Amino acid sequence: MKKKIFTTTLLVSCFMICLAAIADLNGKWAGKLVTSDGQEYPLLYNFKVDGDKLTGTALTPEGDVDIKEGKTNGTDFSFTVATSGIVIPHTGKFMGDSVSVELDINGSKSSSVLKRSVEKK
Repeated sequence: MKKKIFTTTLLVSCFMICLAAIADLNGKWAGKLVTSDGQEYPLLYNFKVDGDKLTGTALTPEGDVDIKEGKTNGTDFSFTVATSGIVIPHTGKFMGDSVSVELDINGSKSSSVLKRSVEKK
């Protein structure tokens, strides 16, 4: 009986920690993408999490565009962004103080680490 109570308590605690971690994904995250030829592109995302649904916006050369098909599962997430006529799938992992994100641009995968963006006043 004690083992069952302990296991249940442990599972509930892990679940609550995961929910707290995902809640912290909310907000603006910034980084840069460096291509194989050395070009740099700024990355800026504004994430909004509601349960297992991820929405928000991404900064593109066309301006802010909506995040589509966003999903979260624990600390992992995925979404797509459409820009310049292509759909770019993203996968990522929330790591507390940073986010790792992988973009699949026409079959070429690139990755970046994002940090929480602090707006200057």
